[in-house]
Amino acid sequence: MLSYRHSFHAGNHADMLKHFTLFLTLEYFGRKDKPYWYIDTHAGAGLYALDSGFAQKLGEYRDGWLRVRQAEKLPADLARFADFVGERQPENRYCGSPWLAAGLLRPDDRIRCFEMHPADFPLLEQTLASAGRRAQVRCEDGYGGLLSLLPPPPRRAVVLVDPPYEEKQDYRRVVDTLKAALKRFATGCYLVWYPCLSRAESRTLPEKLAALSPKSLRAELHVRRPQADGFGMHGSGMFVINPPYVLAAQLRENLPALTRLLAQDTDAHFVLETQGLD
Repeated sequence: MLSYRHSFHAGNHADMLKHFTLFLTLEYFGRKDKPYWYIDTHAGAGLYALDSGFAQKLGEYRDGWLRVRQAEKLPADLARFADFVGERQPENRYCGSPWLAAGLLRPDDRIRCFEMHPADFPLLEQTLASAGRRAQVRCEDGYGGLLSLLPPPPRRAVVLVDPPYEEKQDYRRVVDTLKAALKRFATGCYLVWYPCLSRAESRTLPEKLAALSPKSLRAELHVRRPQADGFGMHGSGMFVINPPYVLAAQLRENLPALTRLLAQDTDAHFVLETQGLD
């Protein structure tokens, strides 16, 4: 299925958790002189117009990016993220993960993105055009595309796996792909975004991912209580395999403020768990 368009959801609360976590991870990778690759399996368009009919239909950015951008006295890491995104992207736009990653690339770093949607693929090419030869965009399946790139030449990589989860098989494919990826490139840093839903596949995914690696981090941001009918996304999560050693402390410092800022009711809360990092 290729019906999902992130344009409807750009800048929502899930993007805040996802992009903040990705920003901190890429910052850390940029501290060392050795180059790295950024690989995105479901890249989307890369940049989204918040004044478009897509974004205005649901207006989810108003309870996400707009709250973050207009907030005062944010913790240092969260404030740095908000400034980085807000000062670099065009007016009335919100970034996708490829745009964010491209903005942090150094001359020897590389970005590899996969996107199959026929409307989003040319937009992604346009978004990353300024990165020149450092960026490559492929219109093909991101799960298989990721495995074809591993291990990357510099032996350093940040991988984002961010499917729409429109179909139940996405949950299985995420686990199967990560299992295969770790066999080819065990030291890679893998970030998996997932929705927090009432359905069983969403609730059990973190446990299945934790079984793949001895070192991992799980961060979830729940902005409201689940709906009585069981439908709808009440939060989202980021599962990180081989996370930077500073990431847990950074999230522990910033997630309380982000949760208060994005809360939609009194049941808003965050989850932060680590495995094998002590």
